[in-house]
Amino acid sequence: MNRHRTAASVLLAAGALVAGVLTAAAPSVAATASEGGASFRPSQTQGFWTPERMRAATPLDLTAAPGAGGRAVATTGTPTTVAPTAAASPTAFPQAGGAWTGGGAVVRTSGRVFFTFGDRTASCSGDSISSANGSTVITAGHCVKYQGSWHTNWIFVPAYDNGNAPYGQWSATKTSATDQWAAGEDMNFDVGFAVVAPQNGKKLSEVVGAQGITFNGGYNKRMYAFGFPAAAPYDGTKLVYCSGNSGKDFLLTKDHSLGCNMTGGSSGGPWFQDFNESTGLGNQVSVNSFGYTFLPNRMYGPYFGNEVKATYDKAATS
Repeated sequence: MNRHRTAASVLLAAGALVAGVLTAAAPSVAATASEGGASFRPSQTQGFWTPERMRAATPLDLTAAPGAGGRAVATTGTPTTVAPTAAASPTAFPQAGGAWTGGGAVVRTSGRVFFTFGDRTASCSGDSISSANGSTVITAGHCVKYQGSWHTNWIFVPAYDNGNAPYGQWSATKTSATDQWAAGEDMNFDVGFAVVAPQNGKKLSEVVGAQGITFNGGYNKRMYAFGFPAAAPYDGTKLVYCSGNSGKDFLLTKDHSLGCNMTGGSSGGPWFQDFNESTGLGNQVSVNSFGYTFLPNRMYGPYFGNEVKATYDKAATS
């Protein structure tokens, strides 16, 4: 997260900041706009994301001026949970930010998201979640669409390792975002999804597993957040986590709030409650979204209410 210029800065992008000119992408593959998202042919991304291009992906910053929080969010829906799919742990709690060394399922389900935005390559974080189609990735809304355009050349790299993809590169066949983000980029609903194509006849959840997801789970929970921050002091090569008791944003949004020093590139990384350090499994309740410039070392993530559930239901069954 690059904290500058305005009150709030959305954590889009993941590559390290590169001095001078941004690395230009090869001619991008146009995404076909569809109702509520964009559709792709997975073969179009094959060979595009080389290790060098992934390492050189540069951050894109989104900003929000005071008063841009959007309409009020309903947080009184019926609690709903989709159970996780199963596929030496750290015990620091709270943790303001550090490399995850505990192993477990979260190492495989978490990963980096790479895409083309305009004339640059960029990245975020994401997570494999349980779904009916077994092929669903969740991330931030601004990691699939920004300024009226859906990102192209979109892939998910679970367990990303400094340019390497130990479980492959999973190309999106369709991306989507909440209606509120797609229509007006309302920061209360900064949540996106991607359905990815199978590899070698296997679905994503069969290869790396999938985390659970909870809707209308309430506030003020014991929380773990993960991502691949790339701006200093991080470099995008490691899975980083924060943990602590979450709160609620009292300024522009109705988001969750968590003490966390993750930086640019962590956007879209998962937040869990009911997280088990030994197994690395939990129920996802938010994603890394933004931070205030005047409140350092604090992360904010959207509340998963009925609106997010409706978008998940469409993605999970498509």
